[in-house]
Amino acid sequence: MPNPHQDADTTARLQAAVDGAWRTPEDIARDPYRHPLETLEFFGLQPGQTVVEITPGSGWYAEILAPFLYEDGNYIAAVVDPQTLAEGRGRDYQQRSKDTLEAKFAAAPLQFDRANMVAYDPAAPVFGSPGTADVVLTFRNVHNWRKAGQAQGMFDAFFAVLKPGGTLGVVEHRAVGDVADDDDSGYVGQDQVIALAEAAGFTLDASSEINANPLDTKDHPNGVWTLPPGNNHEPVDNAKYQTIGESDRMTLRFKKTG
Repeated sequence: MPNPHQDADTTARLQAAVDGAWRTPEDIARDPYRHPLETLEFFGLQPGQTVVEITPGSGWYAEILAPFLYEDGNYIAAVVDPQTLAEGRGRDYQQRSKDTLEAKFAAAPLQFDRANMVAYDPAAPVFGSPGTADVVLTFRNVHNWRKAGQAQGMFDAFFAVLKPGGTLGVVEHRAVGDVADDDDSGYVGQDQVIALAEAAGFTLDASSEINANPLDTKDHPNGVWTLPPGNNHEPVDNAKYQTIGESDRMTLRFKKTG
Protein backbone atom coordinates (compact mmCIF):
# COMPACT_ATOMS: atom_id res chain seq x y z
CA MET A 1 0.00 0.00 0.00
CA PRO A 2 1.56 3.35 -0.98
CA ASN A 3 1.48 6.33 1.34
CA PRO A 4 -1.45 8.54 0.25
CA HIS A 5 0.13 11.69 1.68
CA GLN A 6 3.18 11.70 -0.60
CA ASP A 7 3.24 14.45 -3.26
CA ALA A 8 5.31 15.06 -6.39
CA ASP A 9 7.53 17.72 -4.81
CA THR A 10 8.44 15.45 -1.90
CA THR A 11 9.15 12.58 -4.27
CA ALA A 12 11.43 14.84 -6.30
CA ARG A 13 13.33 15.86 -3.16
CA LEU A 14 13.72 12.25 -2.09
CA GLN A 15 14.89 11.29 -5.57
CA ALA A 16 17.47 14.10 -5.50
CA ALA A 17 18.83 12.74 -2.22
CA VAL A 18 18.95 9.20 -3.60
CA ASP A 19 20.78 10.54 -6.67
CA GLY A 20 23.24 12.55 -4.57
CA ALA A 21 26.79 12.68 -5.92
CA TRP A 22 28.11 12.15 -2.37
CA ARG A 23 26.83 8.58 -2.30
CA THR A 24 29.48 5.95 -2.99
CA PRO A 25 29.24 3.53 -5.95
CA GLU A 26 29.13 0.66 -3.46
CA ASP A 27 26.08 2.12 -1.75
CA ILE A 28 24.32 2.93 -5.01
CA ALA A 29 24.87 -0.64 -6.18
CA ARG A 30 22.58 -1.81 -3.38
CA ASP A 31 19.65 0.41 -4.40
CA PRO A 32 17.99 -2.36 -6.46
CA TYR A 33 17.76 -4.45 -3.26
CA ARG A 34 17.02 -1.70 -0.71
CA HIS A 35 14.69 0.46 -2.84
CA PRO A 36 15.35 3.67 -0.90
CA LEU A 37 12.99 5.95 -2.80
CA GLU A 38 10.03 3.58 -2.67
CA THR A 39 10.74 2.63 0.96
CA LEU A 40 10.94 6.21 2.21
CA GLU A 41 7.84 7.14 0.22
CA PHE A 42 6.01 4.23 1.83
CA PHE A 43 7.07 5.45 5.27
CA GLY A 44 5.69 8.89 4.39
CA LEU A 45 8.86 10.98 4.75
CA GLN A 46 8.13 14.69 4.47
CA PRO A 47 10.28 17.84 4.50
CA GLY A 48 10.43 19.48 7.91
CA GLN A 49 10.09 16.29 9.91
CA THR A 50 12.22 15.14 12.83
CA VAL A 51 13.40 11.66 11.87
CA VAL A 52 15.28 9.31 14.21
CA GLU A 53 17.18 6.46 12.58
CA ILE A 54 18.06 3.68 15.00
CA THR A 55 21.61 2.26 14.77
CA PRO A 56 22.38 3.53 11.26
CA GLY A 57 25.59 1.50 10.98
CA SER A 58 27.96 2.94 8.42
CA GLY A 59 25.34 5.46 7.34
CA TRP A 60 23.82 3.94 4.20
CA TYR A 61 20.44 5.54 4.83
CA ALA A 62 21.95 8.55 6.60
CA GLU A 63 23.47 9.57 3.25
CA ILE A 64 19.92 9.96 1.94
CA LEU A 65 17.99 11.08 5.01
CA ALA A 66 20.31 13.81 6.29
CA PRO A 67 20.50 15.68 2.95
CA PHE A 68 16.75 15.31 2.43
CA LEU A 69 16.09 16.91 5.82
CA TYR A 70 19.00 19.38 5.67
CA GLU A 71 17.09 22.57 4.90
CA ASP A 72 13.99 22.25 7.02
CA GLY A 73 14.04 19.06 9.03
CA ASN A 74 16.04 17.25 11.68
CA TYR A 75 17.91 13.98 11.14
CA ILE A 76 18.98 12.19 14.32
CA ALA A 77 21.25 9.15 14.26
CA ALA A 78 20.64 7.03 17.38
CA VAL A 79 23.76 4.99 18.12
CA VAL A 80 24.64 2.66 20.96
CA ASP A 81 26.68 4.39 23.66
CA PRO A 82 29.78 2.19 23.93
CA GLN A 83 30.29 3.21 27.55
CA THR A 84 27.06 1.50 28.55
CA LEU A 85 28.52 -1.87 27.54
CA ALA A 86 31.00 -4.09 29.33
CA GLU A 87 34.59 -3.99 28.11
CA GLY A 88 35.20 -6.39 25.26
CA ARG A 89 34.29 -7.02 21.65
CA GLY A 90 30.78 -5.62 21.93
CA ARG A 91 31.95 -2.28 23.27
CA ASP A 92 34.80 -2.13 20.75
CA TYR A 93 32.42 -2.82 17.87
CA GLN A 94 30.01 -0.09 18.93
CA GLN A 95 32.87 2.37 19.43
CA ARG A 96 34.12 1.67 15.90
CA SER A 97 30.61 2.11 14.52
CA LYS A 98 30.15 5.42 16.32
CA ASP A 99 33.58 6.67 15.25
CA THR A 100 32.93 5.69 11.61
CA LEU A 101 29.62 7.53 11.51
CA GLU A 102 31.08 10.63 13.18
CA ALA A 103 33.90 10.63 10.63
CA LYS A 104 31.40 10.37 7.77
CA PHE A 105 29.47 13.35 9.13
CA ALA A 106 32.64 15.41 9.62
CA ALA A 107 33.96 14.64 6.13
CA ALA A 108 30.87 15.92 4.29
CA PRO A 109 29.59 19.09 6.02
CA LEU A 110 27.40 20.10 3.08
CA GLN A 111 25.32 17.00 3.71
CA PHE A 112 25.80 16.31 7.43
CA ASP A 113 26.72 19.40 9.44
CA ARG A 114 23.10 19.72 10.58
CA ALA A 115 22.73 16.04 11.40
CA ASN A 116 22.50 15.15 15.07
CA MET A 117 23.54 12.09 17.03
CA VAL A 118 22.15 10.63 20.25
CA ALA A 119 23.92 7.82 22.11
CA TYR A 120 21.66 5.40 23.99
CA ASP A 121 21.92 2.54 26.44
CA PRO A 122 20.34 -0.53 24.76
CA ALA A 123 19.30 -1.85 28.17
CA ALA A 124 17.34 1.35 28.90
CA PRO A 125 16.98 3.18 25.58
CA VAL A 126 15.98 6.83 25.30
CA PHE A 127 16.11 8.53 21.91
CA GLY A 128 15.04 12.03 22.87
CA SER A 129 12.43 13.91 24.84
CA PRO A 130 9.04 12.21 24.80
CA GLY A 131 6.78 13.09 21.91
CA THR A 132 9.35 14.97 19.84
CA ALA A 133 9.89 12.79 16.74
CA ASP A 134 7.67 12.54 13.68
CA VAL A 135 9.25 9.34 12.35
CA VAL A 136 11.42 6.54 13.76
CA LEU A 137 13.10 4.25 11.25
CA THR A 138 14.99 1.01 11.75
CA PHE A 139 16.56 -1.13 9.04
CA ARG A 140 17.53 -4.77 9.69
CA ASN A 141 18.11 -4.47 13.43
CA VAL A 142 15.27 -6.34 15.13
CA HIS A 143 17.03 -9.72 15.03
CA ASN A 144 19.91 -8.32 17.09
CA TRP A 145 17.60 -6.88 19.73
CA ARG A 146 15.60 -10.10 20.02
CA LYS A 147 18.74 -12.16 20.52
CA ALA A 148 19.94 -9.72 23.21
CA GLY A 149 16.57 -9.72 24.98
CA GLN A 150 16.17 -5.99 24.30
CA ALA A 151 13.56 -5.89 21.54
CA GLN A 152 10.52 -4.93 23.60
CA GLY A 153 12.40 -2.18 25.39
CA MET A 154 13.47 -0.74 22.06
CA PHE A 155 9.93 -0.69 20.68
CA ASP A 156 8.66 0.87 23.90
CA ALA A 157 11.28 3.62 23.49
CA PHE A 158 10.24 4.20 19.86
CA PHE A 159 6.69 4.75 21.07
CA ALA A 160 7.84 7.16 23.79
CA VAL A 161 9.88 9.44 21.50
CA LEU A 162 7.22 9.69 18.78
CA LYS A 163 4.56 12.37 18.66
CA PRO A 164 0.93 11.22 18.68
CA GLY A 165 0.21 10.16 15.11
CA GLY A 166 3.91 9.56 14.47
CA THR A 167 5.23 6.79 12.24
CA LEU A 168 7.47 3.83 12.98
CA GLY A 169 9.02 2.28 9.87
CA VAL A 170 10.61 -1.17 10.10
CA VAL A 171 12.54 -3.15 7.50
CA GLU A 172 13.77 -6.58 8.62
CA HIS A 173 14.96 -9.88 7.19
CA ARG A 174 11.83 -12.03 7.01
CA ALA A 175 11.77 -15.62 8.24
CA VAL A 176 9.37 -18.22 6.89
CA GLY A 177 7.56 -18.15 10.25
CA ASP A 178 8.24 -17.48 13.92
CA VAL A 179 11.79 -18.10 15.14
CA ALA A 180 13.20 -18.76 18.60
CA ASP A 181 14.46 -15.87 20.70
CA ASP A 182 18.03 -17.15 20.40
CA ASP A 183 17.81 -17.82 16.66
CA ASP A 184 21.02 -16.70 14.99
CA SER A 185 19.97 -16.82 11.33
CA GLY A 186 19.33 -13.06 11.18
CA TYR A 187 15.72 -13.66 10.10
CA VAL A 188 12.63 -12.80 12.15
CA GLY A 189 8.99 -13.76 11.70
CA GLN A 190 6.83 -10.91 10.41
CA ASP A 191 4.13 -11.68 12.96
CA GLN A 192 6.76 -11.49 15.70
CA VAL A 193 7.77 -7.96 14.68
CA ILE A 194 4.14 -6.88 14.51
CA ALA A 195 3.54 -8.32 17.99
CA LEU A 196 6.49 -6.34 19.42
CA ALA A 197 5.14 -3.11 17.95
CA GLU A 198 1.57 -3.76 19.06
CA ALA A 199 2.73 -4.59 22.59
CA ALA A 200 4.39 -1.15 22.70
CA GLY A 201 1.11 0.51 21.71
CA PHE A 202 1.51 0.84 17.94
CA THR A 203 -1.10 0.04 15.31
CA LEU A 204 -0.04 -1.58 12.05
CA ASP A 205 -0.91 0.96 9.36
CA ALA A 206 0.30 -0.92 6.28
CA SER A 207 2.77 -3.51 5.02
CA SER A 208 4.58 -3.55 1.70
CA GLU A 209 6.42 -6.03 -0.48
CA ILE A 210 8.82 -3.33 -1.76
CA ASN A 211 11.79 -5.20 -0.31
CA ALA A 212 10.59 -8.75 -0.89
CA ASN A 213 12.85 -11.28 -2.61
CA PRO A 214 11.10 -14.54 -3.54
CA LEU A 215 14.44 -16.10 -4.54
CA ASP A 216 15.59 -16.09 -0.91
CA THR A 217 15.02 -19.60 0.47
CA LYS A 218 16.14 -18.52 3.99
CA ASP A 219 17.94 -21.82 4.67
CA HIS A 220 21.54 -20.73 4.11
CA PRO A 221 24.50 -22.24 5.99
CA ASN A 222 25.51 -18.93 7.58
CA GLY A 223 22.07 -17.40 7.82
CA VAL A 224 21.29 -14.13 6.14
CA TRP A 225 25.00 -13.27 6.12
CA THR A 226 25.52 -15.97 3.47
CA LEU A 227 23.84 -13.61 0.99
CA PRO A 228 25.11 -10.28 -0.30
CA PRO A 229 26.35 -7.96 1.02
CA GLY A 230 27.81 -10.25 3.73
CA ASN A 231 28.79 -12.96 1.25
CA ASN A 232 29.83 -15.34 4.02
CA HIS A 233 30.07 -18.40 1.78
CA GLU A 234 32.56 -20.51 -0.09
CA PRO A 235 33.94 -18.86 -3.26
CA VAL A 236 32.64 -21.74 -5.36
CA ASP A 237 29.09 -20.74 -4.37
CA ASN A 238 29.45 -17.08 -5.26
CA ALA A 239 27.42 -17.20 -8.49
CA LYS A 240 24.58 -19.00 -6.70
CA TYR A 241 24.26 -16.37 -3.99
CA GLN A 242 24.75 -13.43 -6.29
CA THR A 243 21.83 -14.77 -8.33
CA ILE A 244 19.66 -14.84 -5.21
CA GLY A 245 20.72 -11.33 -4.21
CA GLU A 246 20.00 -9.74 -0.84
CA SER A 247 17.52 -11.12 1.67
CA ASP A 248 13.75 -11.19 1.56
CA ARG A 249 12.59 -8.35 3.80
CA MET A 250 9.37 -7.22 5.42
CA THR A 251 8.53 -3.51 5.25
CA LEU A 252 6.08 -2.40 7.92
CA ARG A 253 4.54 1.00 8.74
CA PHE A 254 3.11 1.53 12.22
CA LYS A 255 1.31 4.49 13.75
CA LYS A 256 1.28 5.85 17.28
CA THR A 257 -2.46 6.29 17.61
CA GLY A 258 -4.57 7.63 20.43
